[in-house]
Amino acid sequence: MLVSHILKSKGSEGVVTTPPGVSVAQAAEILSSRKIGALVISKDGKTLGGIVSERDIVREIGRRGSACLNDTVDSIMTARVVTCALTDQTDAVLQKMTDGRFRHIPVVEGTQLIGLISIGDVVKARLSELAMEKDALEGMIKGF
Repeated sequence: MLVSHILKSKGSEGVVTTPPGVSVAQAAEILSSRKIGALVISKDGKTLGGIVSERDIVREIGRRGSACLNDTVDSIMTARVVTCALTDQTDAVLQKMTDGRFRHIPVVEGTQLIGLISIGDVVKARLSELAMEKDALEGMIKGF
């Protein structure tokens, strides 16, 4: 399955972004209120500047305490973000996520941010593929 299929199944809510100057506390509030696990940092909402996740915030609080909540997200974000393309296979994306030990990956086309998928999105797509393959094999065996 392709990344483009995952994005189509997610709908067209778009990617939640925030500018680099937002505080870590504000980013945590956005993550909490939107019930999402990662926030794309972007100056214009279209280009990828970085990404910050719940894990990033918790790690920083664990390391420095609550004082980090007043810092800006660009001080703790991942600036060198691993991305994927609409034409990437889900298996390859899952491998990138596993190797990099992260749960969210931005989808880009050129320099434009197209979407964001989570490891849950990829696993759900893969399970759907496996179910279809199982049904097809059962049909072949039973002679349907």
